[in-house]
Amino acid sequence: MKIAVPTRHGHVDEHFGHCEFYTVYTIENGKVTAKETLGSPQGCGCKSNIAFDLQQMGVEIMLAGGIGSGAINVLAAHGIQVVRGCSGNTDEVVDLYINGELTDSGESCSHHEHHHGSHQGEHGHSCNH
Repeated sequence: MKIAVPTRHGHVDEHFGHCEFYTVYTIENGKVTAKETLGSPQGCGCKSNIAFDLQQMGVEIMLAGGIGSGAINVLAAHGIQVVRGCSGNTDEVVDLYINGELTDSGESCSHHEHHHGSHQGEHGHSCNH
């Protein structure tokens, strides 16, 4: 299984479509066995080819911070399930997901300009675990 995480400075980027890059984790037998990066296209994530590119890499799960319903629909059309509301260090968030400790926040961004306030400290994580 492969998991993608929109990344900025080693943490889950709060804005899916504006991240520095995507970190793609390969998971085998409940452990991370590989980690690679995929450059982020400029502009809106839901209007780029990122969903197709991630699908071609074999990504099945997207652990995202803030993400709009348009992007969720595009990712779903490419067989990628989105877990919303994630924050914190990407490696730690992926470990929490692997251990079954994360659930989807159920919240989507309604506007591209919408800003998400972090309810966690700098080293905190969330995703409703």
